Amino acid sequence: MLSYQNLNQLIWKKLKFFALLLAASSMLLTFNACSDDDDDVQPTTNNNQGGGNQQQNIAEIAIAGSETDSLVVALQSANLVSLFQGSTEYTVFAPTNAAFATFISSTSGVDQVSDIPNLDDVLKYHVLQGEVKSGSLTDNMYANSLNDASPDNDLTVMKINTMNGVMINNNASVSTPDVDASNGVIHLIDAIITPKNVVDLAVNDRRFDSLEVALGVASLVTTVQNANGITLFAPTNSAFRDLLATNSSWNRISDIPLNTLSAALAYHVYAGGNVQSSELGPLDGQSIAMFNNSGNLTISGTSLITAQSDTVDINLGAVDIQGTNGVIHAIRGVLLP
Repeated sequence: MLSYQNLNQLIWKKLKFFALLLAASSMLLTFNACSDDDDDVQPTTNNNQGGGNQQQNIAEIAIAGSETDSLVVALQSANLVSLFQGSTEYTVFAPTNAAFATFISSTSGVDQVSDIPNLDDVLKYHVLQGEVKSGSLTDNMYANSLNDASPDNDLTVMKINTMNGVMINNNASVSTPDVDASNGVIHLIDAIITPKNVVDLAVNDRRFDSLEVALGVASLVTTVQNANGITLFAPTNSAFRDLLATNSSWNRISDIPLNTLSAALAYHVYAGGNVQSSELGPLDGQSIAMFNNSGNLTISGTSLITAQSDTVDINLGAVDIQGTNGVIHAIRGVLLP
């Protein structure tokens, strides 16, 4: 007869045997399952491939990205993360960590991301409504951002150039384009962009180089920058060339008598409101008082009629250039009061 001790030893040996058998069976099942998985086609998680059930939204891509940690901190500080988690499509020009570091180090009083003034407005200025791939961006293109920090809450614009790669506002280059998301697209950029006033917008547009020079000669840059709720009818470079051609002694803008130039420039600024092109209709036929008592101007459809009855057309290809303190409409001639 087995003793109690021998019986326990026998039971223990059998339990060990069954335990080993069970472990071996489990390993075999696991191996077979893995082999079966290897034969299956896995859904893509590469957001640049533009497909697959695992495609992430803009917020998820930013959180997972190695170059967008600072952007995520900024979005969290401004309570904007949820904006990019839904189904509404956006185009985000996303500053890299290096872009944030450069901005912080060069901005007085800013020691960290959350210190950036008007952070909510700055971040929205990097975003367009809808999905816009890099191939759809064109030279001299103005795009409405989500930023509405303007006199009438109209959407401020960013300036896009594509002559040498994609550049925003002449200071931020797209380093990585077309990162696809389930709710839009991300373009990584190497600098932070900030909303511009009408003078800054004109400076960033090479079509207004002569206007920039004229404002500088007349010492009106600061005056126009500080004015709020204005409409700037901006003569193009060709308009200034035509003006110079009217006087044989005018070879450059600085040759124009200062009083004449200052009065002419003030005559291009309507201080009575931020009037977009769609709002010019109600002013049709009306005589409006221009900046600094420089005279009155009559709106006639898409033309401007001076006090001297000269007619200058608005360049409809460059209107509604919305800045933080007003809006720009390009015109085809220089207005003389």
